[in-house]
Formats: sequence, structure tokens, C-alpha cells
Amino acid sequence: MSTASTGLPQGRYGRSADERADRTLKIAGSALGAVLLIVVGLFAYHYVVQSKISGEVITFEASQDAVKVHLEVRKDADAAGYCTLRSQAADGSEVGRADFRFGGHATRIDKVVTLRTTSLGTTAELLGCHAD
Repeated sequence: MSTASTGLPQGRYGRSADERADRTLKIAGSALGAVLLIVVGLFAYHYVVQSKISGEVITFEASQDAVKVHLEVRKDADAAGYCTLRSQAADGSEVGRADFRFGGHATRIDKVVTLRTTSLGTTAELLGCHAD
């Protein structure tokens, strides 16, 4: 004797609850993914396009009471702003910090600036450049 099938015929009564849940999860996942891409794109735009001043420490030379820093700054022609530098001692304590202002119409500025320190500084670190 054969046993009769206890399942419902395929396609006769619409989608099952599992299929509806899968479809809902796919839609929700796609929407969240699109929102994430938009947010990442906005952050990237702000970081790349809105950044009017950037700088880089090329070299530095430390003495007992100052650190001479060769700083290269790239900026828009109409931008004015400042770059913040700091120096630390060998034990990691901060021995000097200063802001150096840049303006004018030049788009690339190579300048040696002097950062005064309270004791021998072993580093010269660019903390960041900001537009006014």
C-alpha cells in the first residue's frame, strides 16, 4: 500500500510564510545597504572635496629648546588657515605645541618653522591642518 502525500500542492495557496519573510529580509537588507553606501559616499566627499588645506612634515631637527620643522602645505589658492604641530620628549610627554598660519595665493608652501619646546624634543608631529 502506498502512503498519500501530506503536503499542500505547489503553487495552489500562494507563498508560504518563509518565502514572504525571505523577501522582506532581502528588501530590508538592500535598503540598509543603499543607506550605508550613501553615508560612506558623503563622508568621502567631505574628506576629499571639502579639505582645503593639507600638510606634511618633510624633516625636522631637534635642539635643546626648539625643533625646526620643514613643513609642506598644499591648499586652495583662496584658502587661509593653520597647521598644528607638536613635539614630544623621549618619555612621550609633550614638550611643545604651536599653530602656524598660512595664507596668500600660493597653492603649495614649503616652509621651515621653529617650534619652541620646554626640553629636548625627539619628534615633530603634524596634528592637522584646518581652514579658517
